[in-house]
Amino acid sequence: MKVGISTGCLYPSLTEKSLERLLYSGVDLFEIFFNTFSETEPDYLDRIKNMCDNHNARIRSIHPFTSSYESYLLFSGYERRFLDGVRFYDMYFRTAKRLGADYVVLHGMQTCFSSISEDEYIKRFSVLFDEGKSYGVTVLQENVWNHISGNNEFIEKMKYMLGDKAGFVLDTKQARRCGYTPESTALIMGSNLKHIHISDCMGKELCTLPGTGEYNFDNFITLLEKTGYSGDMIIEVYGNKAHDIPALIKAKDYLCRITEP
Repeated sequence: MKVGISTGCLYPSLTEKSLERLLYSGVDLFEIFFNTFSETEPDYLDRIKNMCDNHNARIRSIHPFTSSYESYLLFSGYERRFLDGVRFYDMYFRTAKRLGADYVVLHGMQTCFSSISEDEYIKRFSVLFDEGKSYGVTVLQENVWNHISGNNEFIEKMKYMLGDKAGFVLDTKQARRCGYTPESTALIMGSNLKHIHISDCMGKELCTLPGTGEYNFDNFITLLEKTGYSGDMIIEVYGNKAHDIPALIKAKDYLCRITEP
């Protein structure tokens, strides 16, 4: 189990600047959070890939900047827009393939936008999954507050209906926002859990840097080991606290002492 950092932690710093700062601080595993269309162009992606290659670093996953648009683009009642949306998301699948990333993270449909059934949502996720696989990458469903995926029962239903196609990202802060412990959501995801967005918490503050809060990471890691989890952990924390590179590196080192042999 390796520990990496999302470039989104340094937003609104330019993506390549965030990556550069983290690379020179010794980080070698990333999720790239893209922020605009030009960052998916081949020349830009080659620049990002070369930066990582020069530091023997790996990009495990990418995060679309259109996540908040997915309800309308991919999961509305207008089927033609979904079909066009799948072709639009080819942009992200090509991006992941060019960078050598394994995963594209999906937020999906907001609960306030529920214009299709759960079964239809799962059917469309399957189409997106197959499209991603045609590029050699895997679409993962993230658990997100105020989204259909924030419900553990729905996660369980996805597993039942899709089998191995149902791959998940566990976001620990999102689990807390949804009223669950990260452990309970991890157990529901089971062997379909492929990727983790990790953070700490302190009282009512549900998202702090690992090692700065009260969360029992030892228990969490032990549970993951018992379930056979073989993926990575990506620190994903937003706000002013995350803009401090030394604090991010300290958080990474804290997790490495727990997770890496």
